[in-house]
Amino acid sequence: MNVRWLKGVFIIALFLITITRAQAQQFHQLTINDFGGAPRVNALGVVAYTNCTIDFKYQANRVNGGYMLNAFVKLVLNTERSWLDRSRVTSNQVLVEVLKHEQGHYTIAYLEQQELLREIGKTRFSRNYQYEAMNLFNRIDNKYKQMNTDYDEDTQHMTNQVQQHSWDVYFQKQLQFMPVEGRESR
Repeated sequence: MNVRWLKGVFIIALFLITITRAQAQQFHQLTINDFGGAPRVNALGVVAYTNCTIDFKYQANRVNGGYMLNAFVKLVLNTERSWLDRSRVTSNQVLVEVLKHEQGHYTIAYLEQQELLREIGKTRFSRNYQYEAMNLFNRIDNKYKQMNTDYDEDTQHMTNQVQQHSWDVYFQKQLQFMPVEGRESR
């Protein structure tokens, strides 16, 4: 058997496995079952809280005198830390409004994950890639932390329906026009 042919088949198979594993996770639509944590006692009028984290890992590969990162950026919805004060949800309509608002928080985390994947994929790093990667992560993370704060302030934790609608439209457009290459990692 031809060794070059075998190497070629192996490389193609490895590439296909990598591409399959690199697909970014699907966008998640929140349900009442995503809120398994205990409501906070002093929540200052907040009916629900959505807790998401981003697991950021990478491997560096030397390419033409620089480094490219093969990133693993996983969005985790922490259902045990996310909570919904069911005693304050007095109707199905209130539940729908609460879930819609909390979906916004999840969407912000999802947009952060996608931007991280895009930026890492198009950045060429130096030999200080660890420092540069953390700076990139922190810059993007700070942007979305501020967006979360702005979202709650603007919507007054969902009570300002005009602002809530404005944010809902913004999120829909962001998701609709998200670049295709932003949905994959390198």
